[in-house]
Amino acid sequence: MARKKQSLLNGALVLVIAMGITKVIGAIYKIPLTNVLGTIGRSYYSTAYNLFIPIYSIALGGLPVAISKLVAQYAALERYNDVKRVFKVAKRVFVITGIVGIAAILIIAYPYCMSINRMDAIYAMYMVAPSIFFCCLMSAYKGYYNGLRNMTPSAVCEVIEAAVKLIFGLALSKLVLVYASNQAAETGFVFGTAVSNEMEIIDAAAPYSAAAAIVGVTLGTVFATLYISLRLKIKGDGITKEEIALSPAPDSTKEIRSAIFRIAIPVVVSTLIFNITNLIDSWTLLYRLKTAVASDPEVIMNMFKSSIVDGGYENDTELWAGFLHGAYEIAVDFKNMIPTLTTVLGISAIPVLSEAWTLKNHENTKMSIESVIRMCLMIAFPAGFGMAVLGKPILTLLYGDLSSNDISAKVMVGYGVTVFIIAISQPITNMLQTIGKANVTVKSIAIGALFKIIVNFILIGIPQINIFGAIIGTACCYFVASAINLVVLLRTTRVKISFTKSIFKPFICSVLCAAAAYVVYEFLNPRLIEMDSLQLASRINGSTISAMIAIIAAVVVYVISLLVTKTILESDILMLPKGEKIAKLLNKIKVLG
Repeated sequence: MARKKQSLLNGALVLVIAMGITKVIGAIYKIPLTNVLGTIGRSYYSTAYNLFIPIYSIALGGLPVAISKLVAQYAALERYNDVKRVFKVAKRVFVITGIVGIAAILIIAYPYCMSINRMDAIYAMYMVAPSIFFCCLMSAYKGYYNGLRNMTPSAVCEVIEAAVKLIFGLALSKLVLVYASNQAAETGFVFGTAVSNEMEIIDAAAPYSAAAAIVGVTLGTVFATLYISLRLKIKGDGITKEEIALSPAPDSTKEIRSAIFRIAIPVVVSTLIFNITNLIDSWTLLYRLKTAVASDPEVIMNMFKSSIVDGGYENDTELWAGFLHGAYEIAVDFKNMIPTLTTVLGISAIPVLSEAWTLKNHENTKMSIESVIRMCLMIAFPAGFGMAVLGKPILTLLYGDLSSNDISAKVMVGYGVTVFIIAISQPITNMLQTIGKANVTVKSIAIGALFKIIVNFILIGIPQINIFGAIIGTACCYFVASAINLVVLLRTTRVKISFTKSIFKPFICSVLCAAAAYVVYEFLNPRLIEMDSLQLASRINGSTISAMIAIIAAVVVYVISLLVTKTILESDILMLPKGEKIAKLLNKIKVLG
C-alpha cells in the first residue's frame, strides 16, 4: 500500500475530530459518573488520576516524541531500514518502562494516600496501575505512525479508549452503587458504614465505585492496544518493498537506541520535574485547603455558603476541603479540554517540522511554527472566554443542579481567561524538542514549576483565596515556561511571527465571540426563566436553553469575524482535505488572508 503523508493541519484535523468524539463520549461518561460517585467520589477518582498521570508521563517521557522525530527524520532522508529499526528498538524500551510504571504506582500508592489522608483512594490507584503498561506499548505504535505522518491510527485509539471507558466504567461503578443500595436497604450499612439517606450511601460507596470506574479506564487501554497492534500487522505501514530495497543499511541498534535517548532524556527530565510538581501541587492543594478551612472556617462559609449548605456539609468542616477540591476538579475537567485540543497541533507538527528542519527548508519551518501558534490561539481564546462567560449554565446543562456548581463556575472564570497560556505551552515545547532543543524545556519547566509550588503554597492557604490560588499558580507556571521556550524557538529557527496575524486577530475575534455569547445569554435568560416552572428536567431550563442558543450565536459570530478579519490564511486552507477547492471558493469572496 502506497503511503500518503498528511499535512500539518490535515493530521491535526484527524486528531481534533477524534478528540471531539472522545470529548463528547467523555461528557456523556462524566455526567452520569459524577452522579454515581458524588462530589466526594470525584475527589477519590481525581486523586487516583493525580498519581497516575505523573507516573504515566514519566514512564512514557520523551519516547513518543523521540520516535516520531526520528521516524520522520529518517523517512525524509529515505532511510526506511532505519525507520523500521527505530520502531523495533522502541517497542522493547516501552515494554520495560511499562513494567516499571506498574511497579511505581503499586509502591507509591500507599504512602501517597497516607500523606494526603485519602486512604479510600487507594483502591482506584491499584486498579489504574495495569493501564500504564498498555499505554506504553500503544505509544510505541502511535509514535511510529505519527512519524510517518499518519495520525489516523492514533485517532482511532483515542476513540476506542474513550468508548470502552464509557461502557465499562459506568456499568461497573453503577453495579457497585446498586450493590451498596441493596446492602443499605437490608442492613442500614454500606461497606461497614452506617447510612440513613441516599447521599450517605453514595459517599460510603464512593471509594469502591471510583475504583470500579477506573477499571473502565484500564480496559480502554487494553482494547486500544489490541487495535493498533493488529492494524499494523494486517494493513502495514505503507512503506513498500522497493523503498526498503533502495534504502541504505540501517544504523546499528546501539546507535538508534542512543539517538532515541539523546532526544528522550531531556524530555523525560522536564516531564519528571513537571509531573512531580503536579503531584506536589495535588498534595499541596488538599493540604493547604485544610489549612485554610481550619484557620478561618467563617470566611470559607461566607464565600461558599449556598454550596456548602446545599451539599449538606455545613456541620462537618472536616469535609469542606474535599468538597472544595471536588468542585475544583470538576472545573479543571473543562479547562483541560482546551489544552487537549491544542496539543494535537503540537503532535501533528513534530513530523512536519522535523522534515522541514532536517531538509533545512526555512519557508516550511516558518509556516509550521506560525500555523501552530495561530491555530492554538484560534482554539484557546474563544473556548476559554466562552467557558468564563457561560460556566454556570454549562455546568447545569451537563451535571444538573449540583451543590458545587457555583464554586466550579467561579473556577471556570479564572481558568477561562488564562487557559490560552496553558494551551500554547505543549505545542511550543513539542516544536522546541523537534529542532533539538529539548534541554531548554528542562530549564524552563523547572523555573515554572518552582513558581507554581511557591505561589500555590502561599495563596491556597489564605482563606480568602483558597482554591483560586491554584489558578494563579498554574498561570504563573505556564507563562514563565512558555515565554522562555518561545523566545528560544524563534531565535533558533530565526523565524519572526506576525503579531497581528498570529495573536491580535484571533484575540479580537474571540472577544467578539464571547461578547456575543454574553449578550445573547443575558437577553434570553430572564425571558425564558418561566420555563423553569415546567420542570422539564434539572438540566433543561431557561438558563441552559439560553446558554445553548448563546453558544450557537457565539460560533456564528466567531466564524464571521475570522472571515471578515482575514485571520484564516490561504496556506491554512490548502493543508486541509479538498483544500484547493475550498480556497478557490473563499478567494472568490475575498475572505482569506
